Amino acid sequence: MSALLAIEDLWKSFTPSGKEGRRTGVGSAARGITFSVEQGEVFGLIGPDGAGKTTLMRMLATLLLPNGGRGRLADWDLVTDYRKIRPHLGYMPGVFSLYQDLSVEENIRFFATLFNCQLRKNFHLISDVYAPLAPYRKRMASALSGGMKQKLALCCALIHRPMLLLLDEPTTGVDPVSRGELWQSLKGLAKQGVTIVVSTAYMDEASMCDRIAFMREGDLLLIDTPSGVISRYREPLYSVVARDKRSSLLALRAMPFVTRCVAFGDTHHVNLKPGTPVTLLREALAKAGYTEALVTTINPSVEDCFMAFAEV
Repeated sequence: MSALLAIEDLWKSFTPSGKEGRRTGVGSAARGITFSVEQGEVFGLIGPDGAGKTTLMRMLATLLLPNGGRGRLADWDLVTDYRKIRPHLGYMPGVFSLYQDLSVEENIRFFATLFNCQLRKNFHLISDVYAPLAPYRKRMASALSGGMKQKLALCCALIHRPMLLLLDEPTTGVDPVSRGELWQSLKGLAKQGVTIVVSTAYMDEASMCDRIAFMREGDLLLIDTPSGVISRYREPLYSVVARDKRSSLLALRAMPFVTRCVAFGDTHHVNLKPGTPVTLLREALAKAGYTEALVTTINPSVEDCFMAFAEV
């Protein structure tokens, strides 16, 4: 496999020169963003809102000029060769941006014409994604549900068989069933050789990627496979289930031997100082009035890893 997309020391700042305050943008002049994406890979940018995922996506899509650094798609420079790159990109922004007053069918035909490609020739690329849309092909885009709009946007981004598919938080606001269907479609596209860069704030979607990059406040924390990320988590991790979730969370965080306590659904995920026996945790919970608390050892998730690495 060869790197289709190569980024080196790329950075973009929205903070005026000489102004103090929280840095906004991606990377910095001192330390830019560096990573590469292989042909046929699903590469995930994982991070919360404000991490810089959309800014990075817009630079990759040649819609935003970086302040510095270099980027290459195949043999083309992201800045100087943007006219050559754009016909080979499929870009799906975070906000639905198709024509609301055109039907499903009209939107797809329009984008096929725009890229000077034959719809019939490339239809196999979108056939799986289009199947749920077929009964609504005459419906205006404005009348589609959120999940259907995302499927339509993906069809339009794919119809010209792009070299690189950029998806900016494609599952935000989409129901769980549609989220699963969309990810299955992406894995199918990767098997056909389509290279995909996808951003998401949903940590559970990281396992669907071949490799992931954790982003926080414009910086890349690490890049690895999902299993590789989890293998870096070396501390024992415990799940604590107790009554009155808020008060038990405060009680756990007040214990001097607890190094980290994060609420996860109906449980708390807890780390202890090295060498601390779990029996001490159970005893402290009972002394605090949580005699029924259930403490178990668990395997870390990608979200656990992000929470830990983001503190470093």
